[in-house]
This record gives sequence, C-alpha cells and structure tokens, in this order.
Amino acid sequence: MTTAPVLESSPPAPRPEIEPELRGVGERILIGAFTTVPFIALIAAVPLAWGKFLGWTDVIITAVFYFISAAGITVGYHRYFTHGSFKANRGLKIFMALAGSLAMEGPVITWVADHRRHHKHSDKEFDPHSPWRFGDDWKALAKGLAWAHYGWLFDANRTSKQRFTKDLLNDKDIVRIHQWFPGLVAVSFLLPTVLGGLLTMSWQGALTALFWAGLVRITLVHHVTWSINSICHTFGKEHFEVRDKSRNVWWLAIPSLGESWHNLHHSDPTCARHGVLKGQVDISARVIWLFEKAGWATDVRWPDADRLASKRTNQAA
Repeated sequence: MTTAPVLESSPPAPRPEIEPELRGVGERILIGAFTTVPFIALIAAVPLAWGKFLGWTDVIITAVFYFISAAGITVGYHRYFTHGSFKANRGLKIFMALAGSLAMEGPVITWVADHRRHHKHSDKEFDPHSPWRFGDDWKALAKGLAWAHYGWLFDANRTSKQRFTKDLLNDKDIVRIHQWFPGLVAVSFLLPTVLGGLLTMSWQGALTALFWAGLVRITLVHHVTWSINSICHTFGKEHFEVRDKSRNVWWLAIPSLGESWHNLHHSDPTCARHGVLKGQVDISARVIWLFEKAGWATDVRWPDADRLASKRTNQAA
C-alpha cells in the first residue's frame, strides 16, 4: 500500500504594497483644499505683514506651533515611528503622535506606511515620491520635482498599512490617535486661535493667530517637509555612500530641524542624528538628546564612528 506524498505548505504570499481600494475623488479634493488654502494664505502673508497685520504675539505663537508640529513630524513620525531610532515611554509616544498630527500631513499610520515604502524603493520604480520618476532629462526632472514635492499626494493608490505598519496597527494608542486625525486637524487651527484671543483679549488677536499660527504655519511645515522629498533627492552633496539620489542640503537644515542632512539618513536610516559632520546643525537630534536625558527616551541609536567612516565618500564636508 502506498501513501500519498505529504506536500509542504507554501509560505503565505506577501501582502501587496498597494491597497486594493483606490483613493476617492472626494478625498483627493480634501487633500487639495488642505494643501492649497494654507498656501494661498502664505502668498497673502507678505502684504498683510507689511500692512502691520502681524504682531509679536503672532510671531511667538507661530514659532511655538511650528516647532511642536515640525518636531512631531521629524522626531515623532519620522525618526521614532518610522525608523525606531529610539524607544519612548508611553507618554512621549502619545505626545509625539499628537504633535505630528498637528502638522496636518496625514494620520500617523498612513504617513509611516508611505515613508517605509519610500525607503524600500528609494528613487526606484515603486517609490511613492521620487523626483526621478519620469526620467533624468530636464523636462522629466522638472515634472518629477513637482510630483515629489506635491503631486504624489493626489495619487489614487494607497500604500498598504497591513504590509508596512503592522507594528503600529497592533498599538491601541496609535490606532486611536490615527482615527482622531480629523479632530486633530481642527485642534491644529483652534489652539492657536484661542491662545491668540486670550493673550490679546481681542477677536482681532484670535483672527491674526489663526492666520499666522494656523494657515501660514501649516504651509511652511508642509513645504519644508515636501522639500526633503524633492530638493534633497535632486540637489546637494553626497557625503555618504547610498544607492539612491539622497543628498545633503545645508540651507534647509534649520527650518527642517535637521532633516535636510538627508544623505546620511539614507545611508544609515535608523541613526537618531542626521547631521553628523562638523557644522551640521540637527535640532531634532538635540530634542531626542533632551528626551534621553529626561529619561523619556532610551536605547537611542546615536552615530557609530566606525560605521560612518566605512560609508564616507571623498567629497569634502
């Protein structure tokens, strides 16, 4: 009597990188509204500032909310949630997810999924926002820069969260904050408005704070972040060996809180400091250092001298 051979079960097929459900027209219209209206406000800001529609209260509130929301992206969404450059206690984890949401760049899990897919295919065919998407002649690159900076946001395809962010989907705190995103968008506008009104005890103070610390601040944070996708993958210096076009752009270092030292980041993605060479200011790394000193962050992946030396190119710093 013979027995049938036992067949080994095949490993499960990998989940597709793109969600089967496309992004709807309505959602893309909302994306357009939340990215275009603040930009219009930025254009209007110059004549309004010249006309004394800007006071020191507005400047301070705008700077505070810019720093909180930008650091929420750079330290929270990017270095912590995407790359695990350090471990955070629960309070810090929740705060960073909330702060990043105030930047209005999307819910935390969606943002992380897109960025992890970007690193997997950086400047290759399936990179969601490579400026080299259409080719390398000047016309293709001009089109690619527009795509990497802004156009990719309207792509109907969605990155699969199940494929790229299973760790975050298993975190109840983060799933809850992800679901709260529409409300946090409202909070991002309401908080500076209320603060401006209370500090000046006037409706005008509330309105100017809404304009500067709401609309203008959001626009600045957006375009600085998008410049990392576009400018820092096209121009700048290559100080470390990489397999893509990521480059260091010095003049974006301060507004991006150190994210524009992008070449090192793609050479050593989990490193908590991106500006590792002399004179490279990295505000986000300093924030992580403060969190570490306070005991809120542990196991920080600081630069390793030997690893950096092995990746250095011959370009001058």
